[in-house]
Amino acid sequence: MGPPFRADHVGSLLRPPVLRDARRRHESGEIGAEQLRAVEDDAIRDVIKMQRAAGLSSATDGEFRRGSWHMDFIYALGGISKSDQRLHVKFHNLAGDLEFSPPGLQVDGKVRLDEPIFADHFRFLQSHVDPGVTPKLTIPSPSMVYYRGGRAAVSESVYPDLEEFFADLSAAYAAQVSAVYDLGCRYLQLDDTSLAYLNDPAQRELVARMGGDPDTQHLRNIATMNAALAGRPEGLTVTTHLCRGNFRSSWAASGSYEFVAEALFGELAVDGFFLEYDDERSGGFEPLRFVPKDKKVVLGLVTTKRPELEDPDVLVRRIEEASRYVDIDRLCLSPQCGFSSTEEGNDLTADDQLRKLELIVATADRVWGGH
Repeated sequence: MGPPFRADHVGSLLRPPVLRDARRRHESGEIGAEQLRAVEDDAIRDVIKMQRAAGLSSATDGEFRRGSWHMDFIYALGGISKSDQRLHVKFHNLAGDLEFSPPGLQVDGKVRLDEPIFADHFRFLQSHVDPGVTPKLTIPSPSMVYYRGGRAAVSESVYPDLEEFFADLSAAYAAQVSAVYDLGCRYLQLDDTSLAYLNDPAQRELVARMGGDPDTQHLRNIATMNAALAGRPEGLTVTTHLCRGNFRSSWAASGSYEFVAEALFGELAVDGFFLEYDDERSGGFEPLRFVPKDKKVVLGLVTTKRPELEDPDVLVRRIEEASRYVDIDRLCLSPQCGFSSTEEGNDLTADDQLRKLELIVATADRVWGGH
């Protein structure tokens, strides 16, 4: 079976303390780029071995060379730079709320791909996976560029017509897709929080304040992604991952997939959907009725936000419930999100992380007789 695999994971993994310390020392000027790269290399070799030990058929580099799951990539696109302004995002958890204030972005030039992004990251990953293990590259979906700032972040002198911005954005992504294929990538994941956030009425209100149309923003995002994938090479599997926020075991949005489901599942030109389904915030499986028969769904039933292990019997029962809407042969299992979407990571230990991945593999073996 090709990707996505019966037992899979989203991409980001907990950074070991030695790596976090090295990044801090590099930022303060105590060590140089080469020393940081050596620490990253060692940590990535170890995390590749961990994924293999857990029994997974795919491997990522844990996003260990990034500070954030998306902004490192977005800032590397031509025409986009960091803004002096900071975003203010309120995340929620069982204990209360916390603020996340990352730098914003500004589109101050024509959006373009100057060179393949994360090319060296992928080459290193590819050269260290075992035979039979598929290296996966994760990048943010093009939707995230506009969603992080809206019309105000896109210079009207550069793009008086937003349609030109979206066209250039899609073209830059199409070039990235082609470039990573040429590097040997056959499993690419586009991470997208916007298409999950838009199920939340509060997030649709935010889109309206940003100058967008909350009733059609998801259609615009789907069209941009489809344009980016229109000429993708044959043999490249592309999936997308949707979640409602993941920062230090907290979330930003809630809501069933129902609002976006018909267009998302019916129109988005990907091979599979990684869907957050670890608690009631994501609603039920009914929106899966719109999934076409040629696409896979990876059920994110195992949470990365808490260390407690899920009951395998409950996981099996929930997979059976989802199979009422999508044939069980087109279902897979994964965590609901990454373990460390930002370098801070969620409130779990490395041992907790390994046990979660092993549980996913064991449950997949139980349901499908191998993954």
